[in-house]
Amino acid sequence: MQEPPPSCDVAVVGGGIVGLAVARELARGDVRRRVCLLEREVELALHQTARNSGVVHAGIYYRPGSAKARLCVAGSRLLLAYAEERGLPAVRCGKLIVAADARELPALDELERRGHANGVAGLRRLAAGELADVEPHARGVAALHSPASAVADFRALALSFADDVREAGGAIATGCAVTAQLPRGRELVLTHSRGELAARHAVFCGGAWSGRLARLAGAAADPEIVPFRGSYMRVKRSARELVRALIYPVPDLRLPFLGVHLTRTVRGEVLVGPTALPSLARDARAKLDLADAAASVAWPGAWRMARAQRRVAASELRFALSRRAFAAAAARYVPELRASDLERAPAGVRAQAVARDGTLVDDFVFAAGERSLHVRNAPSPAATGALAIAAVVAGRVEEELAGGLR
Repeated sequence: MQEPPPSCDVAVVGGGIVGLAVARELARGDVRRRVCLLEREVELALHQTARNSGVVHAGIYYRPGSAKARLCVAGSRLLLAYAEERGLPAVRCGKLIVAADARELPALDELERRGHANGVAGLRRLAAGELADVEPHARGVAALHSPASAVADFRALALSFADDVREAGGAIATGCAVTAQLPRGRELVLTHSRGELAARHAVFCGGAWSGRLARLAGAAADPEIVPFRGSYMRVKRSARELVRALIYPVPDLRLPFLGVHLTRTVRGEVLVGPTALPSLARDARAKLDLADAAASVAWPGAWRMARAQRRVAASELRFALSRRAFAAAAARYVPELRASDLERAPAGVRAQAVARDGTLVDDFVFAAGERSLHVRNAPSPAATGALAIAAVVAGRVEEELAGGLR
């Protein structure tokens, strides 16, 4: 375990894929700049980066002009090129978004419009009879095929970013949960569980803990992170031939979740999920954390969201409690899938910002503080867009550092 330095030029808080991409960009941008990354866990990239389906999104779902749209499309190209250059697991397998019945066609039309507006390469509409050419076991009235979609190992990519940081002279210190931030002259002093670090500037990429870190800096509570637990099932080996690549439903475009889908991972497994229920812990390895549960319950936006989305919550709860219901959701577009084909797989937690009025924040949120920049909302497709996000964040830090010299 590396000893954290007492000072640096730029501190990055959070050792997930976004924080590591930011530290990499900053360390490589100027060899004279001293960069230090602080991570609360004793290992890097253990949370959202490690517990997901590994899908590299092409940029279909996001409102044209939004940060998600721009950074997903640019980031997917950068990430796949990086994986290819480093020999890391990544497969350009393509995705099928299936309209199971005619009621879903208007939303499919809107996804097609967004995809083309966002510049998604190769996106095309398929009629019912064409689905089997891409996914032989999929059924629906129409679909979108995105050959640019892919799967990767996000944790392997994140750990490779960490190697790049070290090779560029940056420091990475684990076991350093930040508990306080205090401006002092031209520095920001970060108190962490192994001491103190004084930095000219700091970038906070805390994922599920980003709201707490922002409040430590004196920022407003709105928006607050409400963690959502995503449970997965795994298709048994005997039924994996039902899925070639990625098969998704048409999502509810009012929500930032994509519904129960099927994903063939880089390791050849097929995952079904995830669900999306408010979690009682920010760490997916725990079912309950009293402080996390209390924080969610105390946030007015969580209650307003629950009231507004009670029908959706009821469906998600049914999926979480019933393997049969889970299988039935996926069987709408892969009819041969049965509950007996599924087994439990590890769950993950999504850090989702919820506004005070109960709105689920549907874009990345970056907020400036005193000598700091906070990434306050970076759910999916943040892993896909990590390198593009890093370029934007590093550019803002460069401006702040240059301004501090005048």
